[in-house]
Amino acid sequence: MPSTNTTVTDIYCPKCNARYDINTILTLCKCGSPLLVDYDYRRAASLAIREKLAARAGLGMWKYAELLPMKDRDNVVSLGEGDTPLLRSAAIGAELGLPELYFKDECGNPTGSFKARGLAMAVSRAKELRIDRVIIPTAGNAGSAVAAYAARAGMKCKVIMPRDVPAPFLVDAFYHGAETELVDGTIKDCGLRAAELSKSEGWFSMATLKEPYRIEGKKTMGYELAEQFCCSLPEVIIYPTGGGTGLIGMWKAFDEMEKMGWIDRRRPRMVAVQAEGCAPIPRAWEEGKDHADEFPNPSTVAAGLRVPGAVGDSLMLRAIRETNGCAITVSDDELMRDTKQLAAKEGIFSSPEGGASLACLRKLLERGFVKPTDRVVVFITGSGYKYLDVLENYK
Repeated sequence: MPSTNTTVTDIYCPKCNARYDINTILTLCKCGSPLLVDYDYRRAASLAIREKLAARAGLGMWKYAELLPMKDRDNVVSLGEGDTPLLRSAAIGAELGLPELYFKDECGNPTGSFKARGLAMAVSRAKELRIDRVIIPTAGNAGSAVAAYAARAGMKCKVIMPRDVPAPFLVDAFYHGAETELVDGTIKDCGLRAAELSKSEGWFSMATLKEPYRIEGKKTMGYELAEQFCCSLPEVIIYPTGGGTGLIGMWKAFDEMEKMGWIDRRRPRMVAVQAEGCAPIPRAWEEGKDHADEFPNPSTVAAGLRVPGAVGDSLMLRAIRETNGCAITVSDDELMRDTKQLAAKEGIFSSPEGGASLACLRKLLERGFVKPTDRVVVFITGSGYKYLDVLENYK
């Protein structure tokens, strides 16, 4: 077995501290909380991973193998995910009086979004655990990603999407050979249907944070940021938040880096942005709650933000508060305006979720949360090419 040299130890629950064997098939903790992967950080530090990274060009997110849960290299299912560019603003930063504005552009990932990271990891671990049938409820991009990686791995795949999902996501899943099913309602209704089929037909669910490995792929965005900034992290990270796996993943990555001695206790202020029409996290943050109630009648053109209730709500709120961040809402008009601005002034053809991040930055500057001296990273999580029908209709 060609080893990855991983330092993985076991799986733990961040809520009740229960521990689970890494070699077992897991979903949620018995207490209902999402589960996280743990590592031997002393051993990881002794491997001098940080000093080895420069020699690992071309490996994408798999360059961080010692801090990922895969054991056998032959089980890695990859299409070249990770190593996305960190682009310094060409125009918008100067307009806003923010000389240190950067865009972390995830559009170049396989299937066009950051979801490739999480699903590459989840499908790889499924292969390692001998799982051959996977199902996912999705608003779009996660369905594209799981369909592609399942095809690469030779697995059967089923994708459950809302009936009003942007058309390119349906085409994408179909051409990758996935079974597709459309459901009336939101991703919550898709989740209920996926859970029903998991029970009745034996599919393994890869729903957001319902298994422990998607977050391990997403956390590599945090490692990449640290590497691209030479382990000097930005002051602010703005992240468009649906299920929140990426936000939680980066927060976890920074904690891991501190344990290995890469960084100190200082953290970027983590900002979650959601649409006004579906804003459970900003509402919970403003009310001082440690969980988010389901948002009624969710509506937004940014399909990835239309998540009325997230399994990882408590972890998201914890990450925001522990980093002195905040949660902000923007309107559909604001996010679509800035989707256009990203393309017209930066050359970045983003999905509406990226436009939401930029619109959020404008509000944070107005409120004084972001200072002109701050180094700010705005996440562009997916490509506008998956939203051509939405962008055309909104125009």
